Amino acid sequence: MPLAQLITPQQLAERQGSPKLVILDCRFALEDVDYGQRSYAEGHIAGAHFADLERDLSGPVHKGQTGRHPLPDPQRLVERLREWGMDNDSQVVLYDDGPGAFAARAWWLLAWLGKRSDVAILDGGLKAWHAAHLPLSLDAPPKREGAFSGEADPQLLIDAEQLAKRLKDPALTLLDARAQPRFRGEVEPIDPVAGHIPGAQCAAFSENLDDEGRFLSPQALKQRFAKQLAGRSPEQVVAYCGSGVTACHNLFALALAGYPMGTLYAGSWSEWINDPQRAVATGD
Repeated sequence: MPLAQLITPQQLAERQGSPKLVILDCRFALEDVDYGQRSYAEGHIAGAHFADLERDLSGPVHKGQTGRHPLPDPQRLVERLREWGMDNDSQVVLYDDGPGAFAARAWWLLAWLGKRSDVAILDGGLKAWHAAHLPLSLDAPPKREGAFSGEADPQLLIDAEQLAKRLKDPALTLLDARAQPRFRGEVEPIDPVAGHIPGAQCAAFSENLDDEGRFLSPQALKQRFAKQLAGRSPEQVVAYCGSGVTACHNLFALALAGYPMGTLYAGSWSEWINDPQRAVATGD
């Protein structure tokens, strides 16, 4: 079974009520941290549990040490997944408003814990669900304690020190998921330093999607990333972004295209710039 899977609104609607189905609503907004919880309370896909980026899918921020969205404690996340009724053989569907950035973070975390089958992102998210004229619910999902057991896989990660040592490695393909203006250092609306990690290429996560906010075909994604790889081994890909969230979108898209699972620099730009000794680049 492929690591990266998409599901359409119609397919999800047909599965609703399945005893093995676990749905996670991952809506979030960086500029309004209560947006996701508030939106969930106003209506969600029936049976969905709310997974908050900062409270559930991230760990505590330590200023000057971590990035803006450090990884959660693995055992704490396992316990949260059990609270949402997840078992090892659950069929999991993840969604957000549409672009899939926050859903992809949840997808990566599940893969990190070893859940690498029967996990799908709702293609087009809630926007596509609305377009399909499917209903929302105000009801809380039924409570059920799951028995999920997961263990974090360190091979999916690289830290800042390891990455710094690899920057001059010609085999490395370092992909930055932020938009071009932030990558070039022309604007920086969130972090105190503008620019990118030297040697990185801009691979804006939004370019994984079509005009409707759905993922491009696997063939189109393969062509996209083939240009970034330029003949280098896809096994040497490292993905990062501002805080380790949208980088997961690129990792999902790479897997959707049939490439092997890349490596995540989870601390990303917001952690990299904590150390003034680390090099910073601007422009293309």
